[in-house]
Amino acid sequence: MHSARDLLIALARRHSFGDVGALAPDVLGEGARAALVTSVCEFGQRLLTLDAEDFATEIDAQTVPAGLRRRARACHMPQTPREQPRGALDSLRPAYALLLEVIESRWRRRELSAMIAAVHICSEYLPLLAFEPALGHAGDPVRWPEGLRAPGSRFGTMPVRECDHTRAERSAAERTLRVAVEPPPGWRAYFDRQHSQVAGALATCAGRCRTPCEALAWVPDLDDLSARCRIALAFAETPLVRLRHAAPVGHGFGVPSPEEVLEAWERSRAALAKHDAAREVTEDDDFPLPGLPALFSAVAAAPVRPATLLADVAAHVVELLG
Repeated sequence: MHSARDLLIALARRHSFGDVGALAPDVLGEGARAALVTSVCEFGQRLLTLDAEDFATEIDAQTVPAGLRRRARACHMPQTPREQPRGALDSLRPAYALLLEVIESRWRRRELSAMIAAVHICSEYLPLLAFEPALGHAGDPVRWPEGLRAPGSRFGTMPVRECDHTRAERSAAERTLRVAVEPPPGWRAYFDRQHSQVAGALATCAGRCRTPCEALAWVPDLDDLSARCRIALAFAETPLVRLRHAAPVGHGFGVPSPEEVLEAWERSRAALAKHDAAREVTEDDDFPLPGLPALFSAVAAAPVRPATLLADVAAHVVELLG
């Protein structure tokens, strides 16, 4: 017969951090250990829900091991233009590794709506993963190359009839070139509403602009970047990502079944494999969406594998419970 503590351990191993944190005081009593478990579970829940603004809070320093905090901070989105370290603006590879782990966890828990939401986030920022080798960072507005605004560049200028950017992308591109000198509220508002539009704008510049300008003249190997951006653009149009928008009324209605998710992914893989650099997406691995880590690796031009951050937080919670 299982004890209440055994059930908490089982929940922790399923990454049910919210449930464990809420139930810990009832099982362990209102003591220091329950408070510690609750705090670590709050940290794990922020990771599971991809709350990247709060991956590095002061309270975590008192309760969460330094190694876990350091790995989470690599996925953190800076909340001011000068915050150090730069986290996900230095590199998106740790964030995509965490996204893959979250997708895997949500699949195992059959939380398919949350899983597809994570896939959608992947699609929005994938162009910045492609640009990272050329930029030397992951789209940090503080460190945009001067070449983006070189003579002859249309990036961030409004309006321009020859530019293939949408109005929203042009507005976001103009904002990103000056947001580094805005106060923290403006910086946060930009990331809430416009940074993903900048990712799309850069993908358009590299991957499908019909009238290229001088905006990317600084890129040393534009053909390689263009190929990887076309993969990112294609991923955003796949049946898998479109499941996010398949609800009859807005988002949140009509959650897909596991069979529908896998069928959409198989059709997506077939379309993505038409790109030479993404052929490995058709190779089977042990990931719930086989080939997705290979796809992200192809776009990044570097290995991107699922993280073990959620698993290691769960192991720490189990240790505290034991």
